[in-house]
Amino acid sequence: MAKIALVAQENNRWAKRLLQLLSLAKTTHDCYFAELCNFCSRSSDEGNSEVSYIYTPSLTDRAGMMPDVSEAERVFQQSAKLRPRKLVLLSSALIYGIGPGRQGLVGENYAAGIDRGNRISSGWKLLEAMAGQYLKGEVPLTILRPTTVLPSPALLSQRLVRRFTLTLPGHDPSLQFLTLSDLAEALLCAVEQNRSGIFNVAPDGVVPLHAAIHIARSFRVPFPRTLQRLFRYSEALEYLRYPWTVSNRKIKKELGFAPRKSSAAAILDCRKRSHTSTAPEPTYDEFGMDKDCIQSYGRTLFKFLCDYYWRIEVQGLEHVPRQGPGILVGMHRGFMPWDGVMVLHLLVQKTGRFPRFLTHPGLLKFPFIANFITKLGGVIACQESADRVLEEGELLGVFPEGVQGAFTLYREAYQLKTFGRDAFVKIALRHRVPIVPFVTVGSAEIFPIFAKIRSRRWTRYSDWPCLPISTFPILPVPLPSKWHTQFLPPMHVEEQYPSEAAQNASVVKAISLEVRKTMQQAVDDMVRRRRSVFFGSIWT
Repeated sequence: MAKIALVAQENNRWAKRLLQLLSLAKTTHDCYFAELCNFCSRSSDEGNSEVSYIYTPSLTDRAGMMPDVSEAERVFQQSAKLRPRKLVLLSSALIYGIGPGRQGLVGENYAAGIDRGNRISSGWKLLEAMAGQYLKGEVPLTILRPTTVLPSPALLSQRLVRRFTLTLPGHDPSLQFLTLSDLAEALLCAVEQNRSGIFNVAPDGVVPLHAAIHIARSFRVPFPRTLQRLFRYSEALEYLRYPWTVSNRKIKKELGFAPRKSSAAAILDCRKRSHTSTAPEPTYDEFGMDKDCIQSYGRTLFKFLCDYYWRIEVQGLEHVPRQGPGILVGMHRGFMPWDGVMVLHLLVQKTGRFPRFLTHPGLLKFPFIANFITKLGGVIACQESADRVLEEGELLGVFPEGVQGAFTLYREAYQLKTFGRDAFVKIALRHRVPIVPFVTVGSAEIFPIFAKIRSRRWTRYSDWPCLPISTFPILPVPLPSKWHTQFLPPMHVEEQYPSEAAQNASVVKAISLEVRKTMQQAVDDMVRRRRSVFFGSIWT
């Protein structure tokens, strides 16, 4: 009979519970616990051809997030000598790092957050690198990267099982939770399948942290990060601040494994509760959008700002697709994204569409603003996010001038900047979707930027290119300027060019220049017609 040996420290009660679940699972393998000291003292001439080892690293910090690298090195050295049938390394999705620029639902090849000064992700990266270094391909190696397991020693698990859960004010990140029984099944699947490689382990769907606390019937206690850092080092707390979710597409496709329980069910299972209601389990948006929140604001704050404060007039809504994917290309002025928010409100109220706007990571660093932008559908500005939005048949909003356009001086507010790398054109060609330009005149006046201060320290802190000198914070209330928004006729690039044109730099640049020229002409015409910043209509 083939054997499975779970390698862990003798005092690792979490690993022993995992072994019990492995033994209870329907498998033809004989499962047993291999204490680390006994494992490392075994002779290399003992037969191991039928033994598959599962290694669960010890954790060295109170937050339960840092692996013991020195212990792992001994395990990998011994594994290279014993030559087992297979080694399954239980790594962690923490390896992908964390931060405002981390995209959601990352795949196994994602490396943007790894080893960027984060000790947690660096520790897991070193652990995996050592496994490859010592085994050298001579021992089949499968690496599993599970998301937060409930229960486990991890910080999130520690907090969710308590009656009162400490959180960070103004942040509600999207998360994924995995039951220990599902992790055990993933490990068995990795042992039984004759495939090496790296696989994320996570359920379908996500749960916002605040909703997770509600499901667990705990009480949320917001506590400032500056004070929590007295007891936890800052890297661990960042995982309560920003979303961190992973994609499970690869393990489904190559190993045929999918967790049985959702994130919400994992929370109930951890708290020894069951879903007794006849209503289906709640589902949450993968990127954190809250349509109920948008519609609630649409009846109150957004309605007041749109109809009474800025008195927004809009034309060209007939050009916005009523169904199917499309790219909305606009201009954004001001360090506060109210123009994008008002476009969202207009589209929801007039067309029923909920667009998602690519968002600069700098906005997500600030508490409450981050929560506000995320719930309104803001997603991290990257190609992967754009692809996923369009694949789901939704509208994608982009501001191709980037952060430089947002921080344009008031005297140049209505002169469009260069469109950067023209990524929106490539995305439109690749996904075969139309481009719908739109422009707004009036939003630049609510917080006009008169000067900019360059500061490396401020840029490192905020990811903003400068510190704007404006009426804010002297006058923290935006000025009641008169707004006009115009949606222009769509450019059907999908009908004019093949998808291969996305690789043709000259075609991409030509389309981008045409979009920019069309938008600039519309802005010039609207500014020319305007008689007052605060009063009057340019269309009547």
